[in-house]
Amino acid sequence: MKQIFVVVAVLCVSAMTYSQTEEELLATQAAKKDSVAAIQGRVDALQAQIDALPGWKKGAFGTIGFNLSGFNNWYNQGFPNNSAGNIGISVNAFANLQQDKFFWRNSGNINLNWVKLDNKDDPTDAEDFREATDIFNISSLYGRKLSDKFAISGLGEYRSTILNNFNDPGYLDLGVGGTWTPITDLVVVIHPLNYNIVFAKEDAIFESSLGAKIVADYTRSIGDVAFKTNFTTFQSYETGDFSNWQWTNSFAYTLWKMIGVGFDFGLRSSKMEALNYSVNTLGNTGETFDSVDNDVQSYWTLGLSYSF
Repeated sequence: MKQIFVVVAVLCVSAMTYSQTEEELLATQAAKKDSVAAIQGRVDALQAQIDALPGWKKGAFGTIGFNLSGFNNWYNQGFPNNSAGNIGISVNAFANLQQDKFFWRNSGNINLNWVKLDNKDDPTDAEDFREATDIFNISSLYGRKLSDKFAISGLGEYRSTILNNFNDPGYLDLGVGGTWTPITDLVVVIHPLNYNIVFAKEDAIFESSLGAKIVADYTRSIGDVAFKTNFTTFQSYETGDFSNWQWTNSFAYTLWKMIGVGFDFGLRSSKMEALNYSVNTLGNTGETFDSVDNDVQSYWTLGLSYSF
């Protein structure tokens, strides 16, 4: 009986000791996390001061996503003999000059995607990869500082495709106005005087016009994480049918050295593009700006990332 009592007592003491030890470890862990967060806050503050120093700041990161597959005599699917694939590439780059009295910010974005679905039992089926996502954007913003956060600025921005129908359409925005930089990595451009030049073969649908340009861009790297979000819109003074907007986002997380995982997605709206697709691709010759469905365009890419 005494032996049983001793064993029970030892087990109780051990459990209490383990419980106290776990609580102490958790408390120590919480304190360490708070310390790490405080240190990271100081590091971020120092990085912000470094980013604000005069001179050039350059950088780039991108995503490569791919998926390839092949089937032979796989009878429980619609096409038992096929080869399929998806390849996507996106690159974001910037080169920014910061001086005491002015700044010059330059950026570029390329997002390309190819898809393939070859039914080997159909001799008329396409065997090659076809273009899917096709985005090409470049911009250059110059600002003369009135204060640390406000500047008089001029912007040139070009958007089009490069794999298919290059410059058809292509959009070139040229405008002047003001730029607000509330924090180091955020740039907000408001240009009430902007001319949107549209290059296209279909002149009956695509029209250039005068309007207002608004751009918001946030690009930053924190440790192993790099991300960029950009919203750009043109609002025509002539008619809303000539207006457009686009929102693109890129995220890269480095897992080992410069290799990691990346994710890109974007949204876009353009009534001129919707009408051109309906009339010239779908053959709806009676379609007009008033009747066309201007659905929001979207894309996304997930895959390996490479930053440098």
